[in-house]
Amino acid sequence: MNTYFDPEKSRNAPFTMSRKGFLQTAGIMAVGAAGGLAAACESKGQNPSYPVATTSNYTSEGGQQVPSSPAFSPPAKVPGDFDKPIVLEEWKSDADRKPAPTPNPLPSDQRIGYAVVGLGHLSLEEILPALAACKKSKIAALVSGNPEKLKHVAQQYGVKPESCYSYETYDKLKDNPEVQVIYIVLPNSMHAEYTIRGAQAGKHILCEKPMANSAAECQAMIDACKKANRQLMIAYRIQYEPFNLYIREKIQASEFGKPKFIDAYNCQSSANPQHWRHIKALAGGGALPDIGLYCLNTTRFILGEEPTEVYATVYSDPENPLFKEVEEFCSWQMKFPSGVIANCATHYHVHESRKYRVMAERGWYDLDNAYAYTGQKLMTSRADGEMVRQENVSIMPKNQFGAEMDYFSECIIEDRPAYSTGEEGLQDQRIMEAIYQSARERRPIKLALIEKKDAFRGPRSFNQKA
Repeated sequence: MNTYFDPEKSRNAPFTMSRKGFLQTAGIMAVGAAGGLAAACESKGQNPSYPVATTSNYTSEGGQQVPSSPAFSPPAKVPGDFDKPIVLEEWKSDADRKPAPTPNPLPSDQRIGYAVVGLGHLSLEEILPALAACKKSKIAALVSGNPEKLKHVAQQYGVKPESCYSYETYDKLKDNPEVQVIYIVLPNSMHAEYTIRGAQAGKHILCEKPMANSAAECQAMIDACKKANRQLMIAYRIQYEPFNLYIREKIQASEFGKPKFIDAYNCQSSANPQHWRHIKALAGGGALPDIGLYCLNTTRFILGEEPTEVYATVYSDPENPLFKEVEEFCSWQMKFPSGVIANCATHYHVHESRKYRVMAERGWYDLDNAYAYTGQKLMTSRADGEMVRQENVSIMPKNQFGAEMDYFSECIIEDRPAYSTGEEGLQDQRIMEAIYQSARERRPIKLALIEKKDAFRGPRSFNQKA
């Protein structure tokens, strides 16, 4: 028994109550208090866990009443800088994947203006839509040889008539202060000329891959941009794509030990022999420079190494008019200083297939749709005791064109060198020329030994993690 005081009897007069009785009495009191609070909250139309009333009524001008709730803005951390996201209140648990940060676009007058040169498939289907949704980049001008198409696209994307140019008036971009970057999206044979003219106009250059049709053209582009003190970046979107960044990071960290063998292929089907990609003077080659280049550049990128030898074969169906001038198929091997062997292939006349697998000492990485614009699927495999553990890795996707353009804009805003440099494009061109030489001469071709890691890339000044 415990001794308590009964306020109804006397301040000092004790009375006794069993523990069971006390708990029963306390329970009744607690229920009564909670019920009273709930009733009070219900009468005021609010929930005790929410800072404002949760129910109210709205009466329209005509007298109609509908249930409603008072407006309330949840707490948020608003940064002082536009390049940092607004942080909203948490609402999901860590049992699910953490959502991406809120979009944080710069105000329009702080974004880098791009002039897109060439309004073909890539520009209309991918680049312009991505540019319209960028955070640090914006459409500032268009260049096309088709006046009707130029006017139509300009109206779609809000480009002023005075910011629309033909190839003949291209050099007048120097007088447009809203343009800081020229994005070259032209047939390969035109890359060198329009890069040089763009640099002479005082603009930074983002050039589609392949960089040009010869190593000599690539070097001329590099020299022109250096002379004009303008940046030259090659649009290797894979180097800014989350899945490929993830694989590179894991390889560099030796997660599964040393990589030993890579199997990579990039294939698609073409159908128009009059398209510029099937004219050697315009394209420089067929499947290899157009889509095979992804196998070449991505392998160099994820390893951070340069090949020391290539051995290749090329084939074209002599009966197919698509391949009178350019190759239908190219297969090649590359040897790297670390001992890695890469087996690569590309085809211009089979159903679309884009994939690579990196086989290491204690596991492998397999990336399906590796070089595609979307749809990457990553699987890894490793031993775990008596089991083989295979895992699907899911990463929040990004628009690859938007990511590379916003990255280049960051470089310009912060005055720092870009990562996928003109020298990077030149190195790929040298290797492709060696691949063609090997196929012609039917022998391995030795390449210069380059021991430095990432020898032709700029400083890694962005977040490598996906």
